[in-house]
Amino acid sequence: MYSIIKRFFDLVFALIATAILFIPLLPVIIGLLATGEHYVFYLQERIGQHLKKFNIIKFATMLKNSPSIGTGTITTRNDPRVLPMGKFLRITKLNELPQILNVLIGNMSFVGPRPLVAKQFGYYPPEMQTQIMQSKPGITGIGSIVFRDEEELVSKSTLPPQEFYQTVISPYKGALEIWYSNNKSFYVDFMILFLTAWVIIFKKSKLVYKVFKGLPEKNF
Repeated sequence: MYSIIKRFFDLVFALIATAILFIPLLPVIIGLLATGEHYVFYLQERIGQHLKKFNIIKFATMLKNSPSIGTGTITTRNDPRVLPMGKFLRITKLNELPQILNVLIGNMSFVGPRPLVAKQFGYYPPEMQTQIMQSKPGITGIGSIVFRDEEELVSKSTLPPQEFYQTVISPYKGALEIWYSNNKSFYVDFMILFLTAWVIIFKKSKLVYKVFKGLPEKNF
């Protein structure tokens, strides 16, 4: 019943959001067409519900071949692969808004575990992978809030980016997604939406740990 009702609200709010945001986002679309490599949307294969692959839709923020150069799928602060408008879009999270189209299609929800590329998803043990992706992936989730500025964490680490992600970020992110799998409810989803907006404004806020007192302890 939870999944059915959630899908209904996802569809309704996605339609409303599309109608409201279409005109305000036109300047972003025009700006992307006029700068960088002149493309608007970036599609990337991710792991979805029940381990099925799908293409996530984002505004283009990086060079087209960025996964094949530099740090690959790991983005660092002041990454040279980021396009002129990319930094602004990534800081404000506006680059995530086209995923509303994924919600309309039905392969994503507004709230759920963040879908990862196959390589990063492979850092999770198989049993963890299966449990996490019982839920439909979300535009935002508990991991998105806790790792609000993942790029900064990667940049400050003394470890190579890929190693830091695999040994430090991935285990904790996986634990957070398991927590969501075990605790998902309409209240948790609503608070995740609220906290997502909150941490965009108050970047260093620790409010998430006060709202959700049973979160796994940090390992960094």
